[in-house]
Amino acid sequence: MKHILRSTFLIGLLGVTALAVHAQEFRVGFVNTDRIFREANTAKAAQAKLEQEFSKRERELVDIGNGLKSASEKLERDAPTLSETQRSSRQKSLVDQDRDFQRKRREFQEDLNARKNEEFQQVLEKANRVVRQVAETEKYDLVLQEAVYINPKHDITDKVIKTINAASPATGSPSAK
Repeated sequence: MKHILRSTFLIGLLGVTALAVHAQEFRVGFVNTDRIFREANTAKAAQAKLEQEFSKRERELVDIGNGLKSASEKLERDAPTLSETQRSSRQKSLVDQDRDFQRKRREFQEDLNARKNEEFQQVLEKANRVVRQVAETEKYDLVLQEAVYINPKHDITDKVIKTINAASPATGSPSAK
C-alpha cells in the first residue's frame, strides 16, 4: 500500500514538474481591443469617416428637436388665448411632428450603429491579422483579448497598435478599403 501511494505521489510530482518546465516555454500575450479601437489610426479614421458621413443628418435632427421644443413652448405661452379647437389642432400637430421626429431619430441611430459595426469590424479584422503576425513573430503560444486580470508584462497592445499605425494612413483621412 505504501509503495502504491509513494508511486502515485512520485508520478504526480513528476507531472507537476513537467508542467512547470513546459509552462516556462509557454508564452501568453494579451491585447486590449478597447485601446485599439481608441488609439489605432484605422479606428480613428473610421470614427472620422462616420462623423463626416452622419454629421449632416445629426444636425438636421438637432434642428428638428429644437424646432419642436420651440413650438411646444409657444403653444404653452399661447394656450390661454387660443380657442379649444386651435389648441387641440396645434397639440395634434405637435404630437404628429414629435412622432415623425422620434422615427427619424430611431432610423438615424440604427443606420449609425450598422455603419459603426461595419467600420469597426474592418478595424477588428485588421487588428486580428496584426495580432497573429506579432504572435507568430514573437512566438506567443496564446493571445487573449478579454480577461479579468492581466499582468502588464503580458500586454502586447502597444506592439499591435504600433504595427497597425505603421501600416495605416494618418488620423483623419479615411482608410482605403
